[in-house]
Amino acid sequence: MPDTKKKNKEFKGYIYALNDSFCINNVHIYNEDIAEVDSKNHVILQCMDIILGAMNFKLNDMNKEKIPNSNKRGKRTIAKEKLYKNILKNIKTIYPNFNIGVSTSSRGDFTNDWKDPYRHWCFKSKNSIFDATLMKKTK
Repeated sequence: MPDTKKKNKEFKGYIYALNDSFCINNVHIYNEDIAEVDSKNHVILQCMDIILGAMNFKLNDMNKEKIPNSNKRGKRTIAKEKLYKNILKNIKTIYPNFNIGVSTSSRGDFTNDWKDPYRHWCFKSKNSIFDATLMKKTK
């Protein structure tokens, strides 16, 4: 979590507050278990970094960035957009009408939060990692 100590502490508080909804399903988060890890040491986290990076890339319109003093997009920008489109295509095999800007619905049954093969939470782009209204629960 490469941010200020204050923001990291707030984020950890938010994660801890998820106990309210997780305990219902017998999942418990302990404060001492919330820790930073280096995704380079965890393949699954590397995959999550790629997916979240692709979502962030699209939500923040980075796919439209051009090379300075040029009308062309860089090779990395084009490659990232192709990756995003591939991830989106795969998600749409699960949710045909998937919209990156909207959280996936529980469709009236909150047990789907645990059953669905993919859950998408629309985070606030360019603002913060988590929705400020949810932060109020941790205070």
